[in-house]
Parts: sequence; C-alpha cells; structure tokens
Amino acid sequence: MLFRNKIKYKIGIPASVLLAGFLFSCVNDLDHIHRVTYDPKAPDEVVKDMQVFYTDSGYAKVRIFANLAETYTVPEAVTKFKDGLKVDFYDSEGEIISTLTSLYGEIRTAEGKMIVRDSVRLFNYEKNQRLETEELIWSQKDSVIFTEKTVVVKTPESVLYGQGIRTKQDFETYTFLRPTGKIKMNK
Repeated sequence: MLFRNKIKYKIGIPASVLLAGFLFSCVNDLDHIHRVTYDPKAPDEVVKDMQVFYTDSGYAKVRIFANLAETYTVPEAVTKFKDGLKVDFYDSEGEIISTLTSLYGEIRTAEGKMIVRDSVRLFNYEKNQRLETEELIWSQKDSVIFTEKTVVVKTPESVLYGQGIRTKQDFETYTFLRPTGKIKMNK
C-alpha cells in the first residue's frame, strides 16, 4: 500500500507542475491579438436596418432608412450605405414633401454632405415630379441638392434633360445648369 501511494505521489507532482505550466503559458496578449485580428479597412460599426431621424426643435426634418450602414472613422469620418437607402424630407408641418432613393450613399460627417450614386431618384409628392440621375450631393448645412451629372426631370406635362441641376431638398423649384428638352406650353 505504501508503494502505491509513493507512485501516485511521484506521478502527481510532475503532472501538477505540467498542468500549471500549460495554464500559465496561455496568456492573451491584447497587442498581439490586435495585430492578428485588426483590419484597417474594416468598418468601426455595422448597422442593419438602420433608421435615423434628424430633427430641429423636436420636429422631424429628415429620415434616413438603410438596409446596411457601415461607419468608418479612419482616414475620415464617413458612413457608407452599400445596400440602398431612402431619405424622406419633411416640410415645416411634419409632412413628407420629397423622397430621395439610391442604391449607394455616403455621409461625410466633416463636410456635412451626403453623396448618393447609382439609380438616384428624387420625388416631390405635391408636384408629382421626379428627378433621375446617377449622382446627387445633398448639403446638410443649406439643404441644397446638386449635381454636375446628366439629369432627367419628369413632370405630368414635360420631360426635361440637362447637364447638372441645383434644387432645395423639397424639390419644389430647380435650376438646370445646362438644360435641353421639350416643354409643352399652354396658350
């Protein structure tokens, strides 16, 4: 019996030392983990089914919907909408006056601008008019929407074409930079 206890004792000490060595050798060095897992091109934040309201004095001014939003802080603060977005613009009474849609968009926070690209549509509900282009820029500071790209404006009475346009976010009135097209005029 004494012999068995000595064997257990002699085997138990090295096994304990070996087990303790394993436990204390597994140190997670956060700097090492960061170097292995860090991707400088990865977004800082990813949001699915995003909905953001911009308000002024408690009243909704703008609402943005996006299927997928990725926010980056380096090299500049930008939020990218790679899977489409919809922006509703509100009038002073809280009614949606116009809607902007596109397949891609970016909010550049430092510049206070949103740039939308690919199948861009801006629709004014009151006038039943639609602007179509491949790129628009919305300046949040002065509520101006503009582009230098080719645009088409469709109304119930006409279809207008031009190179570049400037309008407010409500799309009530607009100015073509270089207009072309046909207009149906009443006497």
